[in-house]
Amino acid sequence: MKKISFMKVITSFVLILEKILPEKTLKKIVNFGIDAYIKKYANLKIINKNKLDNINAPVIFICNHLSNADGLILNKVLKDKDVTFIMGVKLTKDPMTNLGCKIVKNIQITPSSPDRSAISNLVKHVKSGNNILIFPEGTRSRNGSMIKAKKGIYLIAKLCGVPIVPICIYGSEKFMPIDVSGKMNNEVFCNADVYVNIGDEIVLPNKLENEDKHEYEERCVEYLMRGISIMLPQEYRGVYGDNEKENKDNSL
Repeated sequence: MKKISFMKVITSFVLILEKILPEKTLKKIVNFGIDAYIKKYANLKIINKNKLDNINAPVIFICNHLSNADGLILNKVLKDKDVTFIMGVKLTKDPMTNLGCKIVKNIQITPSSPDRSAISNLVKHVKSGNNILIFPEGTRSRNGSMIKAKKGIYLIAKLCGVPIVPICIYGSEKFMPIDVSGKMNNEVFCNADVYVNIGDEIVLPNKLENEDKHEYEERCVEYLMRGISIMLPQEYRGVYGDNEKENKDNSL
């Protein structure tokens, strides 16, 4: 497997160019470079791509999270849907991930906190007719399998009140593996097969008569995440791998 030591070079290059080029021009150059690397080193396979033709804005796309390349790949797959990514503010503090923030449209939030201003902005963004994409797990999985989602996805889905489209991605953890030292700027591109599977639109299930608020929120999050996990190979499903419970609430 050939590895390409690319991220440090391009990050340094962009830091120089952003001092002399307009932001729009810089974005085009970086997008061209990233797209070329994806085409050359990722054997990208999109499953059920035709389902995107029947999706009308606004919707919330949700996806599992394996790699820093996920956003770049999904931005390419969903380019005709003009998606805004919901990102943690900490991503702007690392030179490499900040580069990603410059490439894709995004709204930044503070994870695991009542960031009312950011949530209000993203809800207004959706209600204005725009699509957003959220990684409900809130961070990349370190072992390739799904981890427990944050409850914020329920709040956002409830406040927005629009259809939700599950997407799964796998193979991206091989295309751009997490650096063992934890330094994102050390991450490299590798040759890999990358799969993206587009699911069907779903909505939050109805609350049961004797169900308390906490139980209902937990069930909604579980339901949404199983909408992703059912499309993944078994070894990627992690905490959402018990398929006896999968999406039985769709008719409730």
